[in-house]
Amino acid sequence: MPKAHLLIVDDEPDICSLVQEILEDEGYQVATAGGAQQARIAVRGARPDLVLLDVWMPDTDGISLLKEWQQLGLNMPVVMMSGHGTIETAVEATRLGAVDFLEKPLSLAKLLVTVDRHLELVRMRQENEGLKRQRMAPLDPLGGSRLMQGLRAQAERVAGHETPVLLTGEPGSGKSNLARYLHAHSPRKDGPYVEFQPGAVEKAGTAAALFGCEEGETVRYGLLEQARGGTLFIDEITQLDEEQQRRLASALSRLVYSRVGGAQPLELAARVVAASSRDLEKEVSQGKLNEDLYYQLKVVPLSVPALRERPEDVPELLTFYADWFHTQERLPYRRFGIAAQNRLRQHPWPGNVRELTNLVQRLLIMGQGDEVDGTEAEQALGMSVVERPPADGGFALDLRMPLRQAREQFEREYLLRQLKAAQGSVGKLAKLVGLERTHLYRKLRSLGVELKD
Repeated sequence: MPKAHLLIVDDEPDICSLVQEILEDEGYQVATAGGAQQARIAVRGARPDLVLLDVWMPDTDGISLLKEWQQLGLNMPVVMMSGHGTIETAVEATRLGAVDFLEKPLSLAKLLVTVDRHLELVRMRQENEGLKRQRMAPLDPLGGSRLMQGLRAQAERVAGHETPVLLTGEPGSGKSNLARYLHAHSPRKDGPYVEFQPGAVEKAGTAAALFGCEEGETVRYGLLEQARGGTLFIDEITQLDEEQQRRLASALSRLVYSRVGGAQPLELAARVVAASSRDLEKEVSQGKLNEDLYYQLKVVPLSVPALRERPEDVPELLTFYADWFHTQERLPYRRFGIAAQNRLRQHPWPGNVRELTNLVQRLLIMGQGDEVDGTEAEQALGMSVVERPPADGGFALDLRMPLRQAREQFEREYLLRQLKAAQGSVGKLAKLVGLERTHLYRKLRSLGVELKD
């Protein structure tokens, strides 16, 4: 796993050399800059995990440089250093985003504590953001079936290696959960875990989001850089366009890439885990998936089984999610009786684990009593079935369901029909429904509507 990358900016060569030597002895990767211009070049070349920035420098002072970085949107933790700092200087630096202030002459013990603490805070913030995005979903791929035991064993073996991983499986089967499991069991577990959903980004912005971009003096760090030392999970790899697939295949092959509009090569220091719910060999044969990229990712393929292939896991999942919704969302706790478990084991679960979690949540919200029986489970499954539209062109809506589910069902049916009227064009659909395209992509994804060519 790559070491944390630190940048020291100070016009005193002796201080730079001493601090660099100390931090390198602690296992960090350290670069130095003798002034603001060298610092600009260093930051443009590679995003530091932490910057130690002197306040007083001959060309541009540290406060001005910090302000410049803030205006350019370069989000990185900066610790200011000064031999004759004042309270006003420290306050101004903090206002501009500095995370700490060290006085010179530097106490080496305090220096090491400060660096360790802020790198740990960065790691914790990344973990917390990942947990919020996942709504505190379980980390382990759940299930005691033979299929799931085999999958976990495979994942644990794969996690220790650095090769890319390709996850396949039906929508809702738990591919993103398995990606987080791989990260948590890898040597990169203390690094960032970053998710990328190409379908939620306008096509024109996909390259910049993934690889970063340079426009004049402005630098935008892409997700590959943000995942440095950790894992980048790309959900539905086929949603990258042809050019981005080629760029990614080249990056995986050469282990270097460049930002959009930039010429300087950057090290690929993130592990890439990609996922898809499509038939990828068919996508390759039809020219929708770059063949080189497919084989770069397929070095280690893992397939997540559909829930109908492991019905013996259903009781465990029901119990887990009933407890999870009770603990995390304060819903009433209800246990699933034997009759309910048996009925739900027989259900084909076309929406896989995602469908099961929605069902459990609905039963906890709408049900009464401490136990879900077979009749209630049957009724809940009936509410989950999308009925055929009536002859007048409308569609059936079960008025017994919660408002949130009713709204989602209506929105899904509405957007599916409008998408058909737009002949599959998202641009036309956006105009028809009056939504901005980025918001529309997110809405379609949240409702489980897959865009097909």
